[in-house]
Amino acid sequence: MNEDMMTEAERASIAADGTDSLLGERGKGVFHIHTLGCQMNVHDSERIAGVLEANGYVPATEDQINDNDLDLLVLNTCAVRENAAERMYGTIGRFNRVKLVRPNLQIAVGGCMAQLDRKKIADTAPWVSAVFGTKNIEDLPKLLDQNRATGKAQVQVTEQLRQFPSQLPAARASRISSWVAISVGCNNTCTFCIVPTTRGKEKDRRPGDILDEIRQCVADGAKEVTLLGQNVNSFGYGVGDRYAFSKLLRACGTIDGLERVRFTSPHPAAFTDDVIAAMAETPNIMHQLHFPLQSGSDRILRAMRRSYRSAKFLDILGRIREAMPDAQISTDIIVGFPGETEEDFQQTMDVVRQARFSSAFTFIYSPRPGTPAAAMEQIPRDVVQDRFDRLVALQERITEENLATFEGRDVEVMITGKLGKKDTDTHRVTGREKTGVLVHIGVPEGEPVPEIGDFVTVTVTHAGRHNLLADPDVAAGQTYSVRH
Repeated sequence: MNEDMMTEAERASIAADGTDSLLGERGKGVFHIHTLGCQMNVHDSERIAGVLEANGYVPATEDQINDNDLDLLVLNTCAVRENAAERMYGTIGRFNRVKLVRPNLQIAVGGCMAQLDRKKIADTAPWVSAVFGTKNIEDLPKLLDQNRATGKAQVQVTEQLRQFPSQLPAARASRISSWVAISVGCNNTCTFCIVPTTRGKEKDRRPGDILDEIRQCVADGAKEVTLLGQNVNSFGYGVGDRYAFSKLLRACGTIDGLERVRFTSPHPAAFTDDVIAAMAETPNIMHQLHFPLQSGSDRILRAMRRSYRSAKFLDILGRIREAMPDAQISTDIIVGFPGETEEDFQQTMDVVRQARFSSAFTFIYSPRPGTPAAAMEQIPRDVVQDRFDRLVALQERITEENLATFEGRDVEVMITGKLGKKDTDTHRVTGREKTGVLVHIGVPEGEPVPEIGDFVTVTVTHAGRHNLLADPDVAAGQTYSVRH
């Protein structure tokens, strides 16, 4: 516990609701975290939960969430897109309706929008108890104590990183899959992006600390980790080691019990041959890659300040597929960036046809205040929507064609859940095969039912629009086997 945090006795003595200093089954209070945004936010929410639990709070059960039987609601916000900000204020409003029937409920708002809009949140939503920034997760218990003592909203947003969030306790959302951050922040200057403002400059963790955390995750039962960073493959550049990321990937291959490693997101400009080789040659590095294109127009890429061009992007993709023919590669694409013409858009469509991404996260450009692109001339919404619809239709067709190639193949799936509304519905399970494709499996009669965390090798029998189905006929020679 940080030295500036109060003891349990101190917190209890100033609690505004007069609760006894001996914590009951609700502890300091029952909490629920609602997360908006990216994988980094999801991982931050695990850290928020870990800090709260370490300070005597108790996570809500599903029934308590459904009944709003809560003492603390935490909103972890995103600032990447305009609708994310709208969703934040809408969610804060819904939280207030809960507070109207539970007056002692505390509401805390953290994350990227809290980093940006700290004063606006406190001024426009007086029912909020605490506002904390991306670098202030560890301060949340103290802010809640001070709010209970004073009845006034507490705001703490720090610009400088004091410690990596990974140094804080974590309440992992999954027993078998863990997020592990290798860096925070971003040094790029993409004209559409607010992340450098909300997360700050890139700072890398020590490789030894990362590997220690991964080993601890495995010791706690994890079979898969995903390495996180705004630009994971620029890891080590700050200290002049351009091979640091590939060395980290290879080191992950030496960890006993670690079955699968993924990472997100790399930047195309720094995706070098040593990283490709490390992926191809390290058995537990999965051949799954999220590779953000953003635009297929070189003119628009320059306006975005993306430090690659479409030919380089496609060349790297070619080298990846030469080394890993089974690689599943997804992407991000922005439609309607300021100044985009129909010709620019057609260049994006051409790149998508050549790249044949497994899937694409496709976004209509959203101006973010404080970014250079927000001051550029915007494109009419109806024009952008038409382009967006055409691009989505193209990518949907490519995705379906790609999934169809899995039919009849044997794949290994790590089980992550059971399908069906009841826990007793154990005859269909779900998980992801090595390259990240979602597979729903029907367990053949008489065969063992896998548990979460088991690995099932199974024959794919049908390809859907966004996932695969495996209902094998074992008697006909189709594969079904379970590995614990």
